[in-house]
Amino acid sequence: MLLTITTTQHPAADLGYLLHKHPDRLQSFDLSFGKAHVFYPEVSQDRCTACLLLDVDPVGMVRGKNRNQNFLLGHYVNDRPYVASSFMSVAISQVFGSALGGRCKDRPELVTTPIPLSARIDVLPVRGGEDFVQRLFEPLGYTVEATRHPLDEQFPQWGESPYFSVTNTGVKTLAELLSHLYVLIPVFDNNKHYYVGNEELEKLLAKGADWLAGHPEKEQITRRYLKHQSGLFQEAMSRLIEEEDSETVDTDSPNGGDEDVMERPLSLNVQRLGAVLAVLRSSGARTVLDLGCGEGKLLRELIKDIQFDQIVGLDVSMRSLEKAQQRLRLDRLPQRQAERLTLMHGSLIYRDKRLHDFDAAALVEVIEHLDPPRLAALERTVFEFARPGTIVLTTPNREYNVMWESLPAGKFRHADHRFEWTRQEFQAWANTVAERYGYTVRFLPVGPDDDIVGSPTQMGVFELE
Repeated sequence: MLLTITTTQHPAADLGYLLHKHPDRLQSFDLSFGKAHVFYPEVSQDRCTACLLLDVDPVGMVRGKNRNQNFLLGHYVNDRPYVASSFMSVAISQVFGSALGGRCKDRPELVTTPIPLSARIDVLPVRGGEDFVQRLFEPLGYTVEATRHPLDEQFPQWGESPYFSVTNTGVKTLAELLSHLYVLIPVFDNNKHYYVGNEELEKLLAKGADWLAGHPEKEQITRRYLKHQSGLFQEAMSRLIEEEDSETVDTDSPNGGDEDVMERPLSLNVQRLGAVLAVLRSSGARTVLDLGCGEGKLLRELIKDIQFDQIVGLDVSMRSLEKAQQRLRLDRLPQRQAERLTLMHGSLIYRDKRLHDFDAAALVEVIEHLDPPRLAALERTVFEFARPGTIVLTTPNREYNVMWESLPAGKFRHADHRFEWTRQEFQAWANTVAERYGYTVRFLPVGPDDDIVGSPTQMGVFELE
């Protein structure tokens, strides 16, 4: 079975950095059911293709106690070595684990940048009808091309097989593409080669965190992914419904959710969280503060990554902390995982000893909610007293506001914003703060980067000198 990933984003050879696999070498990996090989049939600045080829050992499958076949020779004579199935999902997670997790130490900015990607699967066993391919991939924003293969080209009277060569094309981050493939490939096959229990449910919810709750086929996806186990299916659906409800715009808020409505078509919030996560991961931080954590969207992503041993979310709003507790389902987390996360009530304009001695801190869309005279107090609380090694800070870029037709001229994106800075204003403030408190700072765009007005979100990464 073969998975081929192609990009035309210049310089296309950066695909090697994202996959953590060097384009100049053939690499092979031992898996419990065979071998995986990664190679690049084409590499240029304009186009780059990476292939993941699986060589499944049928004898090894039997040794692994796979008993899914219904006839005596079925352990050895079957389609498992030739079709994309749960074997491919396992290979993606083990061979491309860093890319699937959104990690790229050498080029962290690439992780959160949507690029043109094309993924071809040879072949996909579609147990559910030809239109099932479109129904699962198109809602995720892909253009789908599916070619059905006959059972035998020499005997057309035998009819069509359930096997398709499928190509999905879209503008995605690589982590998004891999998470979609990881979840959906075994859904088409409607089978798995290993035991499915609570751990598999958690994998589904983790890999589908940003898209599954809103997918029109979420019930079919969930049922098949969990091998039709009714208890696991009911638990997953209840949590997905809660997740979908929690993402609904809060119409009781003063702004009526205008900022969310404007940013949703760009998936800006997803890109923003991904950019912050990439920096935190590449910093090597083990202990992390989410300052102004709100309802816990960043915390939810942090707790999935075992790199982070201690995670603290702080917010001035008790209501937001209550929603974060519900979103994170702290009462349902395993004890060891729950012990890694702490929610705190507090203000960023007062010194707080609880915030000392952390490796990194994130302030995601926080500073613009403060009155400008209070910024000096926040600077001292975070940069002078807490003083983490890395600080990731994002804020809106006012120049980009003209790109939203729904935003009246001169208005802020959110009714609670006290200011919104241009790129020059933000960089001037950040450079002054960095110099004053002994940090260096670099700036990264988040979201689509326009040649004239820049990106919708601007990010500063502060590091202790």
